[in-house]
Amino acid sequence: MVLRSCWKSRHKNNHGPSVCWIRSGLAVLLWLCVTHFTCGSGAVGETKNVVQKDAEFDVTYNDTVTSENQTIYAFNHTISRNKTEGVRVSVDVLSHGFESPILFVVRQKQAVLSFQVPLILRGLYQRKYPYNHVGRTLCQPPTRAASETQYFFVDVSTLSSQGTNYQLRVSRVESFTLQTDKKFSFTASPSQPQYFKYVFPDGVDTVIVKVNSDMTFPCSVMSVQDIQCPVYDLDNNVAFIGMYQTMTKKGAITVQRKDFPSNSFYVVVVVKTEDEACGGPLRFYPLRPDELIDAGNRTKVLDVVVSPAINSEVYVMGMLFCLGIFLSFYLLTLLVACLENKRMSKRREVFQNPADMSPAETGKTPASPYEYGSYADDGSTLSSEAITDSATSTDNNYGYMERSLDSVGRSRQESLSSVEEDDYDTLDDINSDKNIVRTKKFLCVSDLARKDKRVLSKKYQIYFWNIATIAVFYALPVIQLVITYQTVVNVTGNQDICFYNFLCAHPLGALSAFNNILSNLGYVMLGLLFLLIVLKRDIVHNRALVRNDLNALECGIPKHFGLFYAMGTALMMEGLLSACYHVCPNYTNFQFDTSFMYMIAGLCMLKLYQKRHPDINASAYTAYACLAAVIFFSVLGVVFGKGNTVFWIVFSVIHILATLLLSTQLYYMGRWRLDSGVLRRVVYIIYTDCIRQCSGPMYIDRMVLLVMGNIVNWSLAAYGLIERPNDFASYLLAIAICNLLLYFAFYIIMKLRSGERIKCLALVCILFTAVVWGFALYFFFQGLSTWQKTPAESREHNRDCILLSFFDDHDIWHFLSSIAMFGSFLVLLTMDDDLDTVQRDKIFVF
Repeated sequence: MVLRSCWKSRHKNNHGPSVCWIRSGLAVLLWLCVTHFTCGSGAVGETKNVVQKDAEFDVTYNDTVTSENQTIYAFNHTISRNKTEGVRVSVDVLSHGFESPILFVVRQKQAVLSFQVPLILRGLYQRKYPYNHVGRTLCQPPTRAASETQYFFVDVSTLSSQGTNYQLRVSRVESFTLQTDKKFSFTASPSQPQYFKYVFPDGVDTVIVKVNSDMTFPCSVMSVQDIQCPVYDLDNNVAFIGMYQTMTKKGAITVQRKDFPSNSFYVVVVVKTEDEACGGPLRFYPLRPDELIDAGNRTKVLDVVVSPAINSEVYVMGMLFCLGIFLSFYLLTLLVACLENKRMSKRREVFQNPADMSPAETGKTPASPYEYGSYADDGSTLSSEAITDSATSTDNNYGYMERSLDSVGRSRQESLSSVEEDDYDTLDDINSDKNIVRTKKFLCVSDLARKDKRVLSKKYQIYFWNIATIAVFYALPVIQLVITYQTVVNVTGNQDICFYNFLCAHPLGALSAFNNILSNLGYVMLGLLFLLIVLKRDIVHNRALVRNDLNALECGIPKHFGLFYAMGTALMMEGLLSACYHVCPNYTNFQFDTSFMYMIAGLCMLKLYQKRHPDINASAYTAYACLAAVIFFSVLGVVFGKGNTVFWIVFSVIHILATLLLSTQLYYMGRWRLDSGVLRRVVYIIYTDCIRQCSGPMYIDRMVLLVMGNIVNWSLAAYGLIERPNDFASYLLAIAICNLLLYFAFYIIMKLRSGERIKCLALVCILFTAVVWGFALYFFFQGLSTWQKTPAESREHNRDCILLSFFDDHDIWHFLSSIAMFGSFLVLLTMDDDLDTVQRDKIFVF
């Protein structure tokens, strides 16, 4: 036919023989290919042997498969709408032919499952692990009928020409549906994952799924997936959908009904091929890329239990409890303020004598300089600022010669006429005057309170405005970042991103652990309360200054409230940023939780120093620049400090040098300069004081404090260099807290050594704060989670709620630490109230 068409075309068109022969050649080639394909397929079809068998459950089938035969096992079972039974397919390959594995295909009504045996699972660096025993649970499609018979087929085939022996067994999983509060034990391995179904009972909207094991390794993954096919139950695909987390001994996921429209879900447990994700040892790197590695025995025994979570009533109780605790401090403060006002009103009615009445007129004999404080046991929240009339001080036997108002006004005008706006003056005589005053062996507060009060007040107010500005610019990106973190967790379902206490993490809305966020409310509320107390004191003190009150003008520690405002603001910001950290706690945002802790510690030390050194305290710009350097090193330590010897050497050297520089500055009251002649002065001092004549230090008390401080800081630097702790941020915070406690203890000791007293209110605050700090630290060191380890290792520290079934140990730490910080601030505010009627030239500097 083809040749005849060519012949006709040739004589009809007369285009030449070449085109015709090319066409005929192509046609013959096509005909030969089709003929060969047909014959070949016919031959294969004739030699391929397909056998279909009716199979039964719980029967083990031993058979052999080659490339020339294919076996199909047909199963049927009855499913009902009210009862769900799992079907599990188990396969064993008896030979070890890895080149041509057996393919098993399970065909169901609405799903297809296929896997090969030996099953090859990959680990890190493309390591391959073969498994000859595979067990898979079939996905159960839902049925609308009351009862229905469904069929499924298991196809077994291979491309190997040699016979491969296998065993096939299909069985029912009787305990496929989990019961509420009933523990179920099972075993799993990388090639034999397990999953079970759970249906929400009526009246339960939230449950917590707990998976436990007595075995730390092998590492495993628990997942919660919606009821749909296929179920992702292998190490390489379990993270595709749903919520999942790695685990060693403990795992817990809180599940809400609103996230699963079918009111049910699957609990999937997969054992990983390697333990590196759970902090286990990493296997050796394979010598050849295609080398198969024996995984050994990776069977793990686990148990699962699903328990109802708390209901809305517990949420309400937790929130009311949190609000009630901290509102009680507001009520207590209001009560103390009312009692104080009532007491002061009665005292004003009794004492109507002029404030400048001399001892001869009153008939009283002044006592020695240290016999003040007859009202030492009569403290109040408002303290000296609450003394609204100077006449009330005439009954206080504080032992100083009272001056007339004329002399007071004259001295105040003199101080206002020579305003020192900065510690650095331009006139040489003023510099020399500073050197004479500040290098005296025994200093009084009056020697370091010579600057204009208005200038100093503005100087210290900058502390508040600077920290308010820092707070705004720091908090806004933090809030945006943690919202992004929470969104990523909710979208991806990866529970390893955030280090919660999963056994006590109560979700609310988009938040995964609302209770850890709510417990930070105390920092904000008590910080605001402290600001209100400071504001009240500030207002009363300003009114006393307007009236030219003798006590406010010339007595007591100079009142500057800027640092107190900054401390209250820092406490509020600590609450906000701690709440942001607990939205998704991990090592990358731990600095949010500690940044304002550094600031609080620094501000408290500055306030202690300012009490006796108001003229030479650091400016806000210098202080915040130093705190910024601390936070900068904190970030560097988190990123580069883990096991980095060079970083720890550099940090330790900087730590020791900073300690020495600060010690020198404090010892010489700011009159020591860091310039080109510093080495010459150091050598000269060593020569004159240590070599030519061995003389003791001029300022004994200051030297004792600084020597102790250097010993503590050098010890901390040596500890960091030797141990190199992983949590650098906490290590840095420990340095700040140790220095603060050391300075506070020194201040209290020197205050008592100088003959001063501690009023009743301040003493109560000290004792109360110390007790609360003790309990707070106990709960802090419980360690419910840690981002220094892997997420799976962190979950080993998880614990159940211990308060109202809503708060855990760390929440109680938040409660107690916020109260303790508030108490610490009150101690700083009230500890020198006994000096409110003592002239400043009789108050020692230390």
